[in-house]
Order: sequence, then structure tokens, then C-alpha cells
Amino acid sequence: MMTIHKEGRVLLFWMMLILAGLNYLLYYYLPEERLLMNVSILVSVILYLIVLQFFRNPVFEAPQEDGIVFAPADGKVVVIEEAVEDEYLKEKRKQVSIFMSPINVHVNRSPVKGVVEYFKYHPGKYLVAWHPKSSTENERTSMVIKDTKGNKIMVRQIAGALARRIKWYVKEGSPLEQGGEFGFIKFGSRVDLYLPLDAEILCHLDQVTKGARTPIARLK
Repeated sequence: MMTIHKEGRVLLFWMMLILAGLNYLLYYYLPEERLLMNVSILVSVILYLIVLQFFRNPVFEAPQEDGIVFAPADGKVVVIEEAVEDEYLKEKRKQVSIFMSPINVHVNRSPVKGVVEYFKYHPGKYLVAWHPKSSTENERTSMVIKDTKGNKIMVRQIAGALARRIKWYVKEGSPLEQGGEFGFIKFGSRVDLYLPLDAEILCHLDQVTKGARTPIARLK
């Protein structure tokens, strides 16, 4: 089942009115220009459908598995490496990054069940999402979730060159269900996970992920 995400409803409503109004004006003032009218309607429909798919929101029952970290977003795994997380955890971690293209679902979901221990929004640049410095210089949010076993996982939303609007629905102390929605990145970008060094990675580079459904790692 598929619905339209709340982040897109107002935009889509006004977009529909504007496109309908423009096509009506074209028909009213240039009624003899049939070819132009047909092209305008076709372009309007295609443009509307493109924007509509950006805001689709699948409805499904998320799996509940303690010890398993699920993908926080739809996309593709582009980074699996060890990296130092120096904002809050202050230690070396296993980093898994998922790139969200404009055609992916843009809802961000909690990879585990737990409580938000730390959250911070950082204004910044809009480098392309695969740029090495995008995770530290781009507009982003940083969230640390403490799961039911005491494991701490950082989830970082990162804006890119196209995605310039990060939304979040949590704060420090917020409880999160596994697969629960915590944010949205309009028009794609990237989500990073910083996992404990002893976590067993279950995904591989270039793997296509589904938010809250694709296993990313198993925690000890």
C-alpha cells in the first residue's frame, strides 16, 4: 500500500492548482493553439507525476528484531568503512552510508528500537552527497539512539546538492520504535550509520536497501 507523505501534501495541492491555472489561461487566451495546449498538458502531467513520486510513502509492517540494525532509508549502500565519529561518540566506528537518489522513497526510519540520547541540527553547505566532506560540512542532523541493550548508534541525515530540506520529528528523550519514522529528506541525499566496531555487517557495497526492511548489521 502506498500513501502520500505529509511533507508533500501542501506542495502537491498548490502545484496542481498552479498547473491547472496555467493551462486554463493558455486555453482561454490561445484557443487556436491546439498543439501548444496539448504539449502544455502533457508536460504538466509528467512534471506533477515526477514530484508526486518524490513524496510516496509505503505502508508496511516493519520487522521487530532486537540486535538487528535495519536500513534507515531506501537507497544504495555506497560506503562501508571504519571512521572516527568525533561529534558525540568520540570513537572509531563502522560507518555504513546509504545514498538516496531522487527516485527513492525519502522517508527516514529508525534502524533500532530505543531512545534518542542525542540530537543536533547543523546548518551547512550543499556539496554533492558522495563528496568525502559532505558528512561533516553539509547541512545535516546527528541523532544517537540508545537501544534496549545499551548499544549506541548514530544516524546522520545529510543534505546534498539537490536535497536542501531536512525534516525531523524527534528530540532528545524521544522513544523510537524499530522502523518508526523519524525524519524526511526532500528530493534525496544520504543517511550515515555509525555502528559499534564489533557489529557484524550484513550488507555489501552497491546493495539496494529498503528502509526498515533491509538488514544492515547484527549487534553483539
